[in-house]
Amino acid sequence: MTQQRSTTTTPAPSASAPSTPAPSASAPSTPGPAAPAPAAPAPSASAPSGSLPLPDSALDQIADSLGGATVVGIGESTRFSRETFGIRDQIFRRLVRRHGFRALAWQDGAGVAERLDRYVRLGEGDAVSALADAWQPWRSAETVAALEWLRGYNEEHPGDPVRIFGVQPVKATTADYDAVLERVREVAPERLAEVAAHLEPIKTAHRTDEHVQRAHGTHPGRPFAEHARDALALVRALPGGRKDGGALARMRLIVDFHERSVAGSGSFSSDVTATAEVVAAHQRETGLRIAYWDGIAHTSAAPITFSTLPGQAPAPTVGSELRRAYGEAGYLSVAIGFHHGDLGIVRVPEPAAGQLDARLAEAPEHGEQARAAHWLDLRQDEVRDNWDGPVRARVISGVYDPAHDADHHLAVASAADAFDLLIHVREVTPVRWLP
Repeated sequence: MTQQRSTTTTPAPSASAPSTPAPSASAPSTPGPAAPAPAAPAPSASAPSGSLPLPDSALDQIADSLGGATVVGIGESTRFSRETFGIRDQIFRRLVRRHGFRALAWQDGAGVAERLDRYVRLGEGDAVSALADAWQPWRSAETVAALEWLRGYNEEHPGDPVRIFGVQPVKATTADYDAVLERVREVAPERLAEVAAHLEPIKTAHRTDEHVQRAHGTHPGRPFAEHARDALALVRALPGGRKDGGALARMRLIVDFHERSVAGSGSFSSDVTATAEVVAAHQRETGLRIAYWDGIAHTSAAPITFSTLPGQAPAPTVGSELRRAYGEAGYLSVAIGFHHGDLGIVRVPEPAAGQLDARLAEAPEHGEQARAAHWLDLRQDEVRDNWDGPVRARVISGVYDPAHDADHHLAVASAADAFDLLIHVREVTPVRWLP
């Protein structure tokens, strides 16, 4: 059956609109400044969606079109844009308020997500402190606003709260490195410098991912996983080291963190099946309907190929595994992309001809190209016909180089199989990073 037509445009924002504070353009291309920056202004948990390029009526329609699913994957082509993050957040809020979604699958370790969950459900601490050990792309004022809204909602609905859970295992945090070094200082101070020489360089991966450091020439050279394994061996050799469960447990987390990283595993999708099972298991155990926040390379409902891994067969994604588990109606995939803009850490040019966002900007059903945003429901028969074929979708990650813009993309055999909804923003501005 052809679904209700759901495409919307809205006038482009004024070119003179003020931009949000951003990390220095000279910082490495990583989600956050290389050095401490001034604190972002504390956002209001009730910040209006009217500041986004899609009007409330369009956001309502989008959420309503997704409301019948069990799991909705809402993916962005970049994690650095205020507009794309804001649209995802506003869709989620509507899924909570209007359609009973009560769980948010969070792209981070279970320990980090547990702290976030305790904040939004129980009010422990505040949003900024809850994000202290979060993956760097989450550490923005926009994320703080999303968490504060969730906390406010849960205060109003204590018997029916929204929960957050992590899709990855418990991960090492910077506190683990500090605790290991403190233990070495206590039992074998003469070995402290040797252990620190392994741990201090690799601790930087919690600020800037190792593969991003390599891409930008700031990596110290030796693989971080090797440093971690050597540090583990040294801790084991300390007096009483094999019986020191606390220090050894922390070191094993550190080793696991680096071995499972993109640089350590050599893959962007090594944990796809496990991640999908975490989401599915949570849904089975709780019966809750779930929104899953991640990048489009993970939320795509169809296998993908990466431009950075030429010649490889299409790889499954978390979204494709969830589509296989829940079917076409049970798992829905939303892709939020953009045409061009200043992300603070990098200025992104117009997409190459033929790429997904270039085609969306030229879509004849949206008239003039200078519209701020529009969206398409690819489940509609007449729309699907135009998108049921191969497409390349630009991905702006920490390794993105605007001089080689066309090389940074994923490819799918059919846009209509990979994404149920496409949301296109004409111009983007940066998120506001926390210090």
